[in-house]
Amino acid sequence: MTGAAHLDDIRDPLIIAEGWKSDGRGVAIATVVETWGSAPRPAGSHLVVDDEGNFHGSVSGGCVEGAVVTEAIDVIGSGKPRILEFGVADETAWRVGLSCGGRIRVYVERLG
Repeated sequence: MTGAAHLDDIRDPLIIAEGWKSDGRGVAIATVVETWGSAPRPAGSHLVVDDEGNFHGSVSGGCVEGAVVTEAIDVIGSGKPRILEFGVADETAWRVGLSCGGRIRVYVERLG
């Protein structure tokens, strides 16, 4: 059982973020805070991003990660958190690939 727990720790985006931060990297955490309809990932899902654009985790199963990574790098630089919203009615969602019919709201903040 301890092997499985250790494997889960290796995959946990929050543990990855903690390691990156202790390595001296700038880090942002993106968290799904609300979903509507057919959302690809549940509320509470995390994507962590470092100041070089490396990322781990998922907020949309791959649909909008590119856009979230770009915003997260801006958040690392500015220190100002932001809320992102993607949905099927949003032109941005179609452009970045969220065509599943749902909507998601993602909170992005710099790890302090």
